[in-house]
Amino acid sequence: MLTSNLEIDSPPTNKFPIIYSDIFLEHDTGTYHPEKAGRLTAIVDTLKNSAIAPQLIWQEPTSIKSRQRSGFDILQEVRRFHTQEYIEALRQLTNQGGGYIDGDTIASWQSYDVALLAVSAWLDGVDIVINSGRPAFVLARPPGHHARAHTGMGFCIFGNAAIAAMSAIDRLNLQRVAILDWDVHHGNGTQEAVWDRHDIAYISTHQSPFYPMTGHQDETGEHENILNIPMRANSTITEYLPIFENQIIPFLKNFNPDLLIVSAGFDANADDPLASVLLKPEDFGTLTKLCLEVTPKILFGLEGGYDFNSLSRSVVSVIEQCLKK
Repeated sequence: MLTSNLEIDSPPTNKFPIIYSDIFLEHDTGTYHPEKAGRLTAIVDTLKNSAIAPQLIWQEPTSIKSRQRSGFDILQEVRRFHTQEYIEALRQLTNQGGGYIDGDTIASWQSYDVALLAVSAWLDGVDIVINSGRPAFVLARPPGHHARAHTGMGFCIFGNAAIAAMSAIDRLNLQRVAILDWDVHHGNGTQEAVWDRHDIAYISTHQSPFYPMTGHQDETGEHENILNIPMRANSTITEYLPIFENQIIPFLKNFNPDLLIVSAGFDANADDPLASVLLKPEDFGTLTKLCLEVTPKILFGLEGGYDFNSLSRSVVSVIEQCLKK
């Protein structure tokens, strides 16, 4: 079992932990790219000015240098999913000043280091949740659920959620980890990573037909460990609730995970410019309440969401529901 040799303290019981660093703002995609630093600053500003601000505890992710000094190889974690060829190509691209990984995925000169720190933040989140037995939220970018083994894709560079799940099983000796992805886009990369894993379940609700044109109901994994639920455009909480209550929550309870990771994309909001699902920020609190019926050991990690206002309010709604437990 690989361990980090780093002690991650449990937060006070009356505080909700948020793993965040201003370094995540340095992944520069340009002013007009939807996945930009302003997403994070909007969330942080909203949280710090919200009624729940006194109940939050902010934690810097473990730096890559700190992990190296402790003998922890973050690249070994990334290689759980990604090929060495892709990792090296990304490093070279950023060393040369950056460029396009694919048609809509940009890497700036800082992006390699920032993406590694994002992985570190998700790993910290796993450790905090397991040590405390309570939820936590990783506010990191770049996002990860579209990243494939051999390339970045769809604004994503490294598969944060998949790497965190695999790492949790190997480092912490967990038996089962579930990933719930409520981003409006199907997490094709996460699905690819866990397709043949009996010990990792992947559940996704996503607008369909829609980018990346994966996530059909008959995509169930080698061990029936994948549950894809395509949603029509203009779906509301009225359509989502029975699906969560009658399919997703029973599936999760039957799987009985030691840890639930939520790929928390908020682009299913009605105000989001990149999709056509009609959820409201408070609806994500409702979905969170249902998830907490499965386990309090939930790590939320940011994926999509491109309307700053609805994105920020959705994060608040999720954390408010966690604080009620």
